[in-house]
Amino acid sequence: MSKILIRGAKVLGGEPQDVLIDGAVVAEVGTGLVAEGAEVVEAGGKVLLPGLVDLHTHLREPGREDSETVLTGTRAAASGGYTSVFAMANTFPVADTAGVVEQVYRLGQEHGYCDVQPIGAVTVGLEGRKLAELGAMHESAAGVTVFSDDGKCVDDAVMMRRALEYVKAFDGVVAQHAQEPRLTEGAQMNEGVVSAELGLGGWPAVAEESIIARDVLLAEHVGSRVHICHLSTAGSVEIVRWAKSRGIRVTAEVTPHHLLLTDELVRTYNPVFKVNPPLRTERDVLTLREALADGTIDIVATDHAPHPHEDKDCEWAAAAMGMVGLETALSVVQETMVDTGLLGWADVADRMSFAPARIGRAAGHGRPVSAGEPANLTLVDTAYRGSVDPAGFASRSRNTPYEGRELPGRVTHTWLRGKATLVDGKLT
Repeated sequence: MSKILIRGAKVLGGEPQDVLIDGAVVAEVGTGLVAEGAEVVEAGGKVLLPGLVDLHTHLREPGREDSETVLTGTRAAASGGYTSVFAMANTFPVADTAGVVEQVYRLGQEHGYCDVQPIGAVTVGLEGRKLAELGAMHESAAGVTVFSDDGKCVDDAVMMRRALEYVKAFDGVVAQHAQEPRLTEGAQMNEGVVSAELGLGGWPAVAEESIIARDVLLAEHVGSRVHICHLSTAGSVEIVRWAKSRGIRVTAEVTPHHLLLTDELVRTYNPVFKVNPPLRTERDVLTLREALADGTIDIVATDHAPHPHEDKDCEWAAAAMGMVGLETALSVVQETMVDTGLLGWADVADRMSFAPARIGRAAGHGRPVSAGEPANLTLVDTAYRGSVDPAGFASRSRNTPYEGRELPGRVTHTWLRGKATLVDGKLT
């Protein structure tokens, strides 16, 4: 494999340095590096980060290839600076057996744009009645470590307890979609002033918070790891903060859209803003940003949820919930967290690479940019500003809430074990 010399990059936002890639690893980091015959990438003060890791991606394959495939989803990931994504289990068939998770894993290997780590379902068919083959999925070629019924809540307390007990045996983690189903029947948006004015069914914050409170207590009782998917309310932040103060093994994620968008956008009745959990209030948004900054929320995860045109180009009540996010996540984090002074680029590396890799046990990812480490890297032009044009997305779907919106930052290069997957903003 060839050598690549990245010249003058701000490693994790620090002083400009040169980084030499030799084969699949970082060979040297320093200033004034020279490597005969190396391909030279002039970074010109761009920020070099470890390859991003997304703990919450929907790739839709098998079963909903009209929305996304492993190929198109991983191309979108590479475009956004990701070298590893965790694929949620709500496919058709559901990823609740060793056979299905191995299929998704091997598709990721074949396409090569980023590593794909399947997430196994907690219950058979996501139906909440019987535990899925957790041990078999962990022992499979896919080596599953994260289990989730995302899209549905494991609302049965006994079932959740049993899952936490089971995964503890191999240091797995249950990622909970916190949504009490009885409290959200018929819900269309966040319950509050806007829902009352619009006459849309309200989705109360307590529907999320009550499940999180229950599950952190279950995790404490069992001594197991629980991860909270797409945390979205100020009250949820306080519960997680309390749980961590007690030493409970809980981690939490926030999506880029919950860091930026509010329920005021629902006044447009544009279904592109319909998402689960729903967009919340300005107070919630600001609290989430502060919690991500102080470490109460551990990571940013995209919840990349592609849908075909017909599932969003319809009336609000009939529209599917979800937004694509892989190709815009880093830009939204720059706008909401870096440009506001809440996080530095080293912190972004932690929230979007180091910590998600650690939670998901993603070997070879979330590693320091230093000699001897895998060359999973992304280069970001932080000075760039431009309008979001979904026509240029690598994802098969276009349901972005940012169309036409100006966002900062642009990923120019991504390397997966020293192999370029994105060069000058174009997929290889």
